[in-house]
Amino acid sequence: MSSRRNFIKNSSKIGIGSYLLSGLEFPIYSKTRKSVSANDKINFGVIGCKGMGWSDMRSILKNNEADCIALCDIDENVLNQRSIDVEKITGNKPKLYGDYRRMLENNDIDGVVIGTPDHWHCLNLIDSLDAGKHAYCEKPISNSIEEADIMLKAAKKSGKCVQVGQWQRSGGQYKEAIEYLWSGKIGKVRLVKVWAYQGWYGWVDKKQDTETPKGIDYRMWLGPAPMRKFNENRFHFNFRWYWDYAGGLMTDWGVHEMDIALWGMNAKDPISIMASGGKFGYPNQDTETPDTLQAIYEYDNFTLLWEHANGIDGGNYDLSEGIAFIGSKGTIVVNRTGWEVIPEKDHRNGGDLFIEGVPRTTFNWDEVRKKYGNALDLHTENFIDSIKKNDPSILNCGIESGSIVAKNAHMGNVAYRTGNKIYWNKDRENFGSNYKANSYIRPKYNNGWSLPRI
Repeated sequence: MSSRRNFIKNSSKIGIGSYLLSGLEFPIYSKTRKSVSANDKINFGVIGCKGMGWSDMRSILKNNEADCIALCDIDENVLNQRSIDVEKITGNKPKLYGDYRRMLENNDIDGVVIGTPDHWHCLNLIDSLDAGKHAYCEKPISNSIEEADIMLKAAKKSGKCVQVGQWQRSGGQYKEAIEYLWSGKIGKVRLVKVWAYQGWYGWVDKKQDTETPKGIDYRMWLGPAPMRKFNENRFHFNFRWYWDYAGGLMTDWGVHEMDIALWGMNAKDPISIMASGGKFGYPNQDTETPDTLQAIYEYDNFTLLWEHANGIDGGNYDLSEGIAFIGSKGTIVVNRTGWEVIPEKDHRNGGDLFIEGVPRTTFNWDEVRKKYGNALDLHTENFIDSIKKNDPSILNCGIESGSIVAKNAHMGNVAYRTGNKIYWNKDRENFGSNYKANSYIRPKYNNGWSLPRI
């Protein structure tokens, strides 16, 4: 055991990227995994393995130096299926758990993937760090502003590697666009637009509460959220539309897109936020978060406009999602399908272009992956590399970046829920004398669970 631990802590001699097999499904790439000594493996466990938790773990397993030895979920059907999936990839059956705390007692686990609903992330991460595990935590890292601060403090104190699942940070098109932005060629940027128009989101028909289906530990699923009867709409994927568990599209997609915007602008704390929206598209649907929202953030020298719409695909620049850095000499537009530069005209001098435009680099997922690679795979590769080198500083999206953007996204929701223009006091970490806004900073934990203290 000691030799394996020393490898994980100190080794950096084996290249990771050579074994990334982007785009291959597990029945195929299971045959391509090269034999690596058990002592040289980085062992992972997954907490919440239905959706992104499993996508993240499957990406990690494209690396032959990684192994999945444990799975935890409150849904036995999900747990059993993922056990089969892991065995197809690795040839070995993982240990199965219904309570993540028991899984964390397994000393053979080096790192965890946290793919639970948002309201669980804080407890999952703090307990994982306390157990001495590295962590890949899905976004948004928290379901509240204070949880984000707690998680940041805990990660820094632990010295462990915590990668946040904002994998766009590892996408080559975003890196190129940001480098162009930082070159200064587009001039002074005073407005940034960020958006997510998601046509396939929106339909959540009302359903009656029922008894909890067999094989589901619903009390554990609720965790610190308020106790209530089981409802299919508030379970698994659709949890993101209810305030008890998540923050709607503002946090679900907002942290992806706003992360790139704040990264490019080297911004952290807003001065003020105001928001307007509602359930305009689907007023009778069984959801709580707004299906339509605009939020305006004021920073020191620019404003950021966030907007989203469930059930609509037609977004800005004919893109369903993206980020636009609007400068005095041109605009950089970047999203998951590529990036471009749209030049401005010098109207004071005959209307000539200030700069040459940059044609769009790529136009679809296939072109992006051919040119830049699979961003999720690159993100998990970066995580594994940081573990091997025991160096959180090389993470593409470490806990600080995840904390900053989560707090900003939550502030947009706070502005919407209060109906006020709110002002952030970065020194006091609150909204000044706005009692209503301040009431959303700290979550209320239920059912015997307590907000961690660091």
